[in-house]
Amino acid sequence: MKMSKLFVQTLREFPSDAEVVSHKMLARAGYIRKLTSGVYNYLPLMWRVLKKVENIVREEMDRAGAQELLMPFVQPKELWEQSGRWEVYGRELMRLKDRHNREMCLGPTHEEIITSIARDGLKSYKQLPVNLYQIQSKFRDEVRPRFGLLRGREFIMKDAYSFDTDEAGLDKEYQNMAQAYKRIFERCGLDTKMVQSDSGAIGGSVSHEFMVITDTDAGENDVFYCEDCDYSANSNHAISTLVEAVTDGGYEKAEIVDTPNTKTIEELCEFLKIPSTVILKSLVYIVDKKPVIALIRADKEVEETKLMNAVGGIDIRIATAPEIEELMIEKGFNAAKGFIGPKGMDGIRIIADNTVKDMKNFVVGINEADKHLVGANLGKDVIVEEYADIRLVQAGELCPQCGKPLKVTRGIEVGNIFKLGTKYSKPMNAVYLDKNGKTQPFVMGCYGIGISRTAAAAVEAHHDEFGIKWPLAIAPYHVVIVPVNIQDEKQMEVAQSLYEKLLANGVEAVLDDRDERAGVKFKDADLIGFPYRITVGKTISEGLVEYKVRESGVQEKVTPEVAAQHVIDAVKAL
Repeated sequence: MKMSKLFVQTLREFPSDAEVVSHKMLARAGYIRKLTSGVYNYLPLMWRVLKKVENIVREEMDRAGAQELLMPFVQPKELWEQSGRWEVYGRELMRLKDRHNREMCLGPTHEEIITSIARDGLKSYKQLPVNLYQIQSKFRDEVRPRFGLLRGREFIMKDAYSFDTDEAGLDKEYQNMAQAYKRIFERCGLDTKMVQSDSGAIGGSVSHEFMVITDTDAGENDVFYCEDCDYSANSNHAISTLVEAVTDGGYEKAEIVDTPNTKTIEELCEFLKIPSTVILKSLVYIVDKKPVIALIRADKEVEETKLMNAVGGIDIRIATAPEIEELMIEKGFNAAKGFIGPKGMDGIRIIADNTVKDMKNFVVGINEADKHLVGANLGKDVIVEEYADIRLVQAGELCPQCGKPLKVTRGIEVGNIFKLGTKYSKPMNAVYLDKNGKTQPFVMGCYGIGISRTAAAAVEAHHDEFGIKWPLAIAPYHVVIVPVNIQDEKQMEVAQSLYEKLLANGVEAVLDDRDERAGVKFKDADLIGFPYRITVGKTISEGLVEYKVRESGVQEKVTPEVAAQHVIDAVKAL
């Protein structure tokens, strides 16, 4: 490809609405252009990257024994009603009607469709196991699309679904897919961690995410991991053993005390001269439009996804000050944030974190302004009927497997795998005949990879202040050849010869034949992120060109033949 013909327009500045590195770089380097909120045009450079990611995914899925198909993007309401998800999926499901007033949706995922295909096409245990996958655009109407391709509304995804006769078969395929995923991301040049995760709207009993570890702002989740064993989990699934702490307040009896102007835990600790570990914190959340009170030791925080799952809800947020005030008035109390407690909250669901179980003679709000109960105890002063793990793990707490301190980092999810079991096959009556001629529901698994997210995550992991550093396997082109002066016949002759030789050897090369200053060409080459650059300049009179590796920044003067062979060897090694 000649640079003069390449459809690309680089920008001088980053777009004003770009928040993270991948969004900034991809937009400025001419890979993507925003169409509307959370929806992007994939321009030629980006499409080449995406196709390479797709091909790696396709090769490894085929190698793992999966079969590719393609399912409709528009899905009928009826199938979603059969699975029970039409009403509970949430506002991310884009619903619409056709001209015949039939309700449809844009596919955010395809569990219902693939289950109906299996129901119609797999009748006997002799046809199992089967793993079917597709690579297709999806749409989720995100309430706050951001981070460019990392959290858009429209995105490209590979989703696969396995069908087995029993849990043992599912376990085997789950591990098969996990290994395939490790190969895929390694080939894409990404360092990932397989972490335990929450199943979310997909459902199922077990799930793991593949997270690209990053120190950029694009990291969506905290990933807790242990360096001494293989434990790792994201924040909404992580568990830990707590470091020993004082959980007995030491009060001899329960009594109400004045605590004026102590609206925060810090103020209450300072006023009573106590550690936060002996304070029972009460937080009001709104889950599916209903108030829920979460109780937790005051030095810890609530993990909202855990709380939502404990309640069995699909939407959660912290209550606003007016909502708390309204709840207090309804219950006949005069209190605001900082003085809330479980007392007198009949009819309101109360869930306590497991940390509460060890607390004695503690301090708790009593729904009365400027007052707290000290010396409170469970079963006497505070009645709790529901306990669950709703705690957000913190770095330094102990690994649940080996007891060593946990560390935390940020991660970008690029893939996930789920053990669905019979979550979809039972309600949709997707069954097969077993060896005894009896009908049994399929035991299912689900396996997703964000194609566009993977490409964006690669930018987050491979860049510098000057631009992208694409891993060779997914770079739009392998090398750019830059003649410094296109008016110099010798430079152009060598550049053209290199270009033709590289193309003949299967190398995807770009010849920058533009009549621009060398500095402009170099800046564009770094910004676009070509893995290799061969510069043909004045040193050609000595029989030398400059060979540069974008990832490492290493530059050396070599003969054109040596420079070409370096690139050819690297491409052949893919």
